[in-house]
Amino acid sequence: MSSVLSSVDQRTQLVGENRLELLMFTLNSRQTFAINVFKVKEVLKLPALTQLPGSHSSIRGVASLRGESVPVIDLRRAIGFPPATDTGDQNLIITEYNRSVQVFWSVK
Repeated sequence: MSSVLSSVDQRTQLVGENRLELLMFTLNSRQTFAINVFKVKEVLKLPALTQLPGSHSSIRGVASLRGESVPVIDLRRAIGFPPATDTGDQNLIITEYNRSVQVFWSVK
């Protein structure tokens, strides 16, 4: 257990050393995107989504994650790529900025 604590301690000290860890992902085969791991709460397989009639076209639906309902944003559609299909490995990137939770949908 002490190795886990030392690993966490090392990562929390990165801020003072101007280092950055990134979660890298792709939305198409040519472009790689990244997000600061300090903003990522977790990455999950896509659960069942509840559709929201009349919502923005980038909102794929709402997921219930640990008792909390959160909107799922299709990053491909939000930045102008063709919408993702429902095939392949589908993941959610759950982030938190300014005490607000956002969930981004990505397809491997």
